[in-house]
Amino acid sequence: MFDMDLPWWEFVVRGLVVYILLLVMVRISGRRTVGQFTPFDLLVVMLLSEAVSNSMTGGDNSLAGGLIVATTLVAIKSVIALLGSRNETFAKAVDGSAVLIGRDGVFFDKVVRSCRLSEGDLDEALREHDCPRSEMKCAFLEADGGITIMRNPQ
Repeated sequence: MFDMDLPWWEFVVRGLVVYILLLVMVRISGRRTVGQFTPFDLLVVMLLSEAVSNSMTGGDNSLAGGLIVATTLVAIKSVIALLGSRNETFAKAVDGSAVLIGRDGVFFDKVVRSCRLSEGDLDEALREHDCPRSEMKCAFLEADGGITIMRNPQ
């Protein structure tokens, strides 16, 4: 049950490396994939977790090995949250920040394309905020992938 094929520290290193690489890949993939999962996105995440599980445990199926990796992942998340709460630059690097995607009823085409948003995404956000384009003051793509619309004061 606790007979491990690898030394304990190797589980920690493997968990850390996989976590960092996956974090970089998710950040590169764009905000919308994080903020609003489609069935395709959910499938990719599920398959991704399956694909990296052996790389974290090195084929070790022991209870201790799995618990060490799980503890490492939770510890990494806690350290990142702590560092992010104390350092704004670090928080922006890990979590991202809001991006202005439109103002005064006009969406910025280059920014919208670079954020991988569709016209349907923009229309949906306007409907959710019950705001016609003519009344839009500002639109932001939030770090979590959501779109926030601010209305002009009337």
